[in-house]
Amino acid sequence: MSELNQIKYAHFAYLPAADALNQQVLKGFEQHQNDLENKKTHFFSGRYENVYIDREKIPALSQVIEQAIHHAAAILDMEAAKLQCGFWFNSMQPGHVTQPHTHDDDDELMSAVYYINVPENSGSLLLGVASNQVRVEPEAGKMVFFKPNLIHEVTQNLSQQHRLSIGMNFGLKEAFKTA
Repeated sequence: MSELNQIKYAHFAYLPAADALNQQVLKGFEQHQNDLENKKTHFFSGRYENVYIDREKIPALSQVIEQAIHHAAAILDMEAAKLQCGFWFNSMQPGHVTQPHTHDDDDELMSAVYYINVPENSGSLLLGVASNQVRVEPEAGKMVFFKPNLIHEVTQNLSQQHRLSIGMNFGLKEAFKTA
């Protein structure tokens, strides 16, 4: 596992063998993104920001999610076995943005984004607001972990290519909520 780097609002991790893994995930996303049973939410500016595809349809997702859980557990100083991860795809075509929002709707302990396909000038992650804002430049294979109540957004995709990332929320597994 890679070392975690930290700035004011975020922790960073890089997945080993990310290029091959990302190609598999991207191929799976392209194959299943329009499946009728997919859930899509957050319809803003002509697109759904969140596309939920079952993990079983894209086997390489398991590696991303498992590594993300281990990194989140290390940041939270808890056992990985106690955490579960909800995830969705964020697909940004040229011109798209992701609106300012938080992930503190339920009982999330940590949020993250993992970058799969990141063309140059395809948007930056902004964490926080105004003078307390940090700009994070995305890179394929990079994970960014942050508190779920932190306002964040993605600037406009100024490239002519598709950008793909996975949003994640981490919480306690049901078995550990009552423990």
